[in-house]
Amino acid sequence: MAPPRNSELPWDRFDPFGYLESNYRGMRADDAEILRRTHAWFAEQTGGAAGHGLDVGCGPNLYPGLAMLPVCRTVTLIDYSHRNIAWLRSHLEHCGEIWRPYWDLVSPGGRNGAFEQARRWLAERGRIEHGSVFDLPSAAWDLGTMFFVAESITGDHTEFTVAVTRFLSALRPAAPFAAAFMEYSAGYDIAGVEFPAVSIGERELLGCLAPHCAEVRIHRVGIGAQPLRAGYCGMLLALGTTRATAM
Repeated sequence: MAPPRNSELPWDRFDPFGYLESNYRGMRADDAEILRRTHAWFAEQTGGAAGHGLDVGCGPNLYPGLAMLPVCRTVTLIDYSHRNIAWLRSHLEHCGEIWRPYWDLVSPGGRNGAFEQARRWLAERGRIEHGSVFDLPSAAWDLGTMFFVAESITGDHTEFTVAVTRFLSALRPAAPFAAAFMEYSAGYDIAGVEFPAVSIGERELLGCLAPHCAEVRIHRVGIGAQPLRAGYCGMLLALGTTRATAM
């Protein structure tokens, strides 16, 4: 039987509240490591210069957007699920307390402003759009994130590869990016609804990314003593820059 494809999945049954509670209610050590590395990468690559950021398939996860805020004039949050879009619209104007520890990693000692500053920036700089990773415009953003999306929106490996390529193509030449993936995911359950995944490791991920990147490093984050759920082996964070010429 053919693996399920993205268009066959019940995205408007995706429960953002259940996903938030399961994944981000308390900050995990693996997310903390990913966030620290991501923010440091963008700070290093941009030198603090402001650009236009993109977060693809963000759902109710605001921490990739928080990582980009200090170096962005705007952050575009794109999601395909109408329930996720509704969640974003109701929460972007007032970023909840759940995200304060995440911001503290982005802004240690208030270096990039206090949490109230982050709330104002999200409300002012956030741009919410309904859309698909498969339909992104080319070369439209200066930096970008895609966290736990490409491998988690389909069971088809070809679609996974297309999603990664479209994300990178949406960034301008030489743009820095951060992309996170569940390692060897067997799929996941959100509020009783099953979603598939593409099972990938470092080798497969590097093979997918390398043709489109001037530079890419993959950091493996171990599963630790308290797994998020059953059916995965860890997390992979890819930090890199797109090719200097348009793809």
